[in-house]
Amino acid sequence: MIAGIFKEKAGENRVILLPETVAELIRKKVEVWVEKGAGDGSYSSDEQYIASGAKIKTAEEILAGADLLLRISQPEEGWLKKIRENQVWIGILNPLTEKELVQQLVARKLTTFSLDILPRTSRAQAMDILSSQATASGYRAVLDAAMNLPTFFPMFMTAAGTITPAKVLILGAGVAGLQAIATSRKLGARVEAFDVRTAVKEEVESLGAKFVEVEGAKDDKAAGGYAVEQSEDYQKKQRQAVHDHAIKSDVVITTAQIPGKAAPILLLKDTVEGMKPGSVVVDLAASTGGNCELTVDGKTIDHHGVRIIGQSYYPSTIPKDASKMFGKNALNFMSLLIDAEGALNLNFADDIVAGTCVTHNGEIINPRVKSLFS
Repeated sequence: MIAGIFKEKAGENRVILLPETVAELIRKKVEVWVEKGAGDGSYSSDEQYIASGAKIKTAEEILAGADLLLRISQPEEGWLKKIRENQVWIGILNPLTEKELVQQLVARKLTTFSLDILPRTSRAQAMDILSSQATASGYRAVLDAAMNLPTFFPMFMTAAGTITPAKVLILGAGVAGLQAIATSRKLGARVEAFDVRTAVKEEVESLGAKFVEVEGAKDDKAAGGYAVEQSEDYQKKQRQAVHDHAIKSDVVITTAQIPGKAAPILLLKDTVEGMKPGSVVVDLAASTGGNCELTVDGKTIDHHGVRIIGQSYYPSTIPKDASKMFGKNALNFMSLLIDAEGALNLNFADDIVAGTCVTHNGEIINPRVKSLFS
């Protein structure tokens, strides 16, 4: 079997597999072709890929000859007509929101896997790209906040007086939120965190943060650890609690998202206007609408002296390590599709394989994606 790695779209600095991970794939008896320059954004040269055992090819050659097509970004416009039914695409397709793309995949009878809908089970943890990339986002968000804040993060006791530590509020205590807590604490800030899932309280407190609790949250175990939509009564209490804590904070980092839906608004315009001048908001949910009412995706704006950073693509700003983690996740998933002889083996009896598959033989396989068309 031949696996082909494509260069990513402009603006995406990661690559789906670094040379070191390619070497592991080759040891599984898979031939690997890499598009010229695919690793440039993550500081991995064509020569390094060649040294790992890969061959450098053009995108056209990969489309024509590879069995397994690998890329983080969605296929370029026009590629879908060139991908054959016996080829398999693996990457991030965002099928819960990209309904038109899903319809095209079905029409072309293509076999596609989207790593962003991987089942979130214990067995799948080593393949969970959402968690690994959220780690990068949470870390980088704090550094960005610190660079934009007009004050220090830690407390300093100097001859010129005492500098009080920055106060940070984290909204959402998933992987990104927990990493943001850990990084903020390492930089010496005082940290509070809010999440509708009270089950994360212990994790928050174990990292040295105070958990902001609002009674009456609905916790849906069937949601697989994700946040779920809450009642209007709860949302009212939540907005008040967030407002009260945000106006006392120097930094607010928002991370709350619901798969396939717009991000919940947690930080209202009135709250931002009540925050101290010089405060910073970093909105990691910007690409799905943002948790802050004023967020503009991909931009930094100033509103009444508060700087609001709309940024969902932090992993691309740490391309080497983000690619390393992503590639390891992807390799662990691909191992389920490769037999002992290095041939492709699509075992849909495996819950992870079936749960990650978007389309196959002209049908939608993933239940959550299928429900969007029922």
